[in-house]
Amino acid sequence: MRIAQIAPLSEAVPPKFYGGTERVVSWITEELVRQGHDVTLFASGDSETSAKLAACTPEGLRLLGYRDHTASHLAMLHQVHRRAHEFDVLHFHIDLLQYPMFEDMNHKCITTMHGRLDVPDFMPVYRTFTGMPLVSISDNQRLPMPPNVNWLSTIHHGLPAQNCPYYPEAKGGYLAFLGRISPEKRPDRAIEMAIRSGTPLKIAAKVDKADQDYWNEVIEPMIHHPLVEFIGEINEEQKKDFLGNALALAFPIDWPEPFGLVMIEAMSAGTPVIAFRNGSVPEVIADGVSGVLCDSMDDAVAAVAKVKALSRAGVRRHFEGGFTAERMVQKYVAAYEELLSRTAEVIRLPKATFKTVPSDVNGSSRPAMPAAAFPA
Repeated sequence: MRIAQIAPLSEAVPPKFYGGTERVVSWITEELVRQGHDVTLFASGDSETSAKLAACTPEGLRLLGYRDHTASHLAMLHQVHRRAHEFDVLHFHIDLLQYPMFEDMNHKCITTMHGRLDVPDFMPVYRTFTGMPLVSISDNQRLPMPPNVNWLSTIHHGLPAQNCPYYPEAKGGYLAFLGRISPEKRPDRAIEMAIRSGTPLKIAAKVDKADQDYWNEVIEPMIHHPLVEFIGEINEEQKKDFLGNALALAFPIDWPEPFGLVMIEAMSAGTPVIAFRNGSVPEVIADGVSGVLCDSMDDAVAAVAKVKALSRAGVRRHFEGGFTAERMVQKYVAAYEELLSRTAEVIRLPKATFKTVPSDVNGSSRPAMPAAAFPA
């Protein structure tokens, strides 16, 4: 198939630092190429890919210092629209800007919804443009959406099995917190888990400007404890040892997380996950197999002892069974084929036959009507 992958322009594909969506787009693109498809990636010019790269900005807009990325995305969409005839499938990863521009091409478009969908500001678009075929990244993610949107499939994220290699032993024996310092990620819960269980905690996370007050007022005062170590943001290579040597990943979220890539990254390394039962978590973590699901802080503290009895090989098997890039892309290819088969079915529908309708009394012609409109 000839497939266009349309990525956000905020970060390179894959991202230089933090960037979950861009990382997933990279995994999809590279696996599609590996499987023999003809892929063009619309992304920033500093992206690295084995596909054909259509550079839409010199580099990721965040590194260029752009605050509002709307204009750049609209310019990219114009380029995609102009070249749409070159592709069998247009796969969007940029939320909703493409909906009105590509309404007449819904038969060849797919949009993966990467973020939370309970934002009231976006609902007018979802209610108006109901024809766009959508892919959710978890079943839970769908819940806030209007009932008449066009869901094509739910496809959980998957990553290349070698990205986070298997560690048969947790040599560090610490809890790991990886991601962003933000109220919905609840690093304060991770700190409480560590202190109450007497287990070291390492925090590898970045602090966005939007979360600076939360860091200053809540988290920074909590990290000055002998069991807590704040590392800061780490790169992909550092992530392997950080996750692989951890006793468990602490994932104490307090919001409807659409997916949570760090969960499958930890499971790939054989590291179990201690997670609060929110959003997509129950779809990703097999309780008692690849981690422990929690409903309270008492549950989370008790889980620190429970994960020690879990088989790290079993955690890795759970990852391999459902969350590799190969499995993810197999499901995307099936979704593409389903979309194209729907289009072919419409084309094959029998054409209506028409009867000649006499002119009206003034001699002017009247619109022809399908034969079915006239009784036999």
